[in-house]
Amino acid sequence: MEASVTPIVPSAQSSRTKRMQAQLQQCFPGAEHMEVINESSGHQVPVGSETHFKVCLVDAGFAGLSRVQRHQKVYTALAEEMQSGLHALALHLYVAEEWQQIQSAPASPVCQSRR
Repeated sequence: MEASVTPIVPSAQSSRTKRMQAQLQQCFPGAEHMEVINESSGHQVPVGSETHFKVCLVDAGFAGLSRVQRHQKVYTALAEEMQSGLHALALHLYVAEEWQQIQSAPASPVCQSRR
């Protein structure tokens, strides 16, 4: 008799999403705004993948830093995830004054394989 296998569909709050949120909250405890969005479903990856993410983060600690320096801070915070299967990470990092002007991160482009 063959056992049936039920596919596991991750919740909106995946385990990688939760780990990333926890790590960012630890490294940026004063963040005014934080979004960690799993965008894997928009790419040609297996259902339930956790490989493509967008992070929108507003923190006073970014003041006076270049875009590259801001990205480096987040890459350092998420180093373990980067080493364990996180394939793509879109970063939108702001200080409060910049965020007040835009109020949302830019929309992600459509994956080439989905066009």
